[in-house]
Amino acid sequence: MRIVLVGPPGAGKGTQASFIASHLGVPKISTGDIFRANISQGTPLGVKAKEYLDAGQLVPDELTIDIVRDRLGQADAAGGFLLDGFPRNVAQAEELDKILADNGVSPSAGKAYLDVVLDLEVDNDEVIKRISGRRLCRNDSGHIFHVDYSPSKAGDKCDICGGELYQRSDDAEDVVRTRLEVYAAETAPIIDYYREQGVLTTINATGEVDVITERAFAAVDAARG
Repeated sequence: MRIVLVGPPGAGKGTQASFIASHLGVPKISTGDIFRANISQGTPLGVKAKEYLDAGQLVPDELTIDIVRDRLGQADAAGGFLLDGFPRNVAQAEELDKILADNGVSPSAGKAYLDVVLDLEVDNDEVIKRISGRRLCRNDSGHIFHVDYSPSKAGDKCDICGGELYQRSDDAEDVVRTRLEVYAAETAPIIDYYREQGVLTTINATGEVDVITERAFAAVDAARG
């Protein structure tokens, strides 16, 4: 299956993407993960991407599209994929259709190249609370906490490995608000684009993670027929 996840920052796309991709046995392709890896490695792409992300802006289309085109051309994506973080605007959505056509994908009824687009819907106030309260461990442990939902028992230290906890620069409340404004202006219109193609399913992304996952699985299974 060819799937795209859309929704505002903090909607839980990364979490649900992993579950859905595993459920279907397809690769999860996250442009955010690719950018962050390049940022941590200090690559030229990472340096450019960081300037935009730190300001709460989207990475320019040309950089993002080149990455996606290369990734979708790899062998493991031939049988299906789940895209998280792309497309972010209508121009990218149109470019994705072209990439898939170039890769030999035939459109289904309604001229859609994708099988389903899952729109994770969540209130802005909840998004701000989720993201601005997030804290990461500075050690290479991958441990993530939240000041309200899952605080560390050690306060400003990781209670697993003792590393310092910090707030990522693009998780600051003012940056989150900017990100939401950008989403409303640039990304939300792709919801109408995919609704017109007949592949959009909106999912309530508020609640327990496992409940949201059940909703996502049900939508994917319905699309599979």
